[in-house]
Amino acid sequence: MNEVTKPHCDQEYYDMLEKLQALDFTLVELNLYLDTHPEDLAALQQFNQMALERRHLSEHFQHLYGPLQNFGHSFSRYPWEWVNTPWPWQV
Repeated sequence: MNEVTKPHCDQEYYDMLEKLQALDFTLVELNLYLDTHPEDLAALQQFNQMALERRHLSEHFQHLYGPLQNFGHSFSRYPWEWVNTPWPWQV
C-alpha cells in the first residue's frame, strides 16, 4: 500500500495549523456550553476572546500559506492559491 506523504512545509505551518485546530475545538466546546448556560458572562467573554484570537491567527496563516477554506470563505491572491497548499488529507 502506498503511503501518503506530507508535502514539504516548514514547522511553523504545522504549529500554526495545530493551534488553529485547538482554538476551533475550544470554540465548539464553549459554543455548546453557552447553548445551555447563556447567562455565563465569563464563558461568553472567553468565547469572544478565543474567536478574536482565531480570526487573527487564521488571517496570519493565510497571509503566509494561502487560503484555509474554499468556496469563498477565504480570499486568494493571484494566481489561484488553493492548489498550492497541502490538501487536508496531506497534513
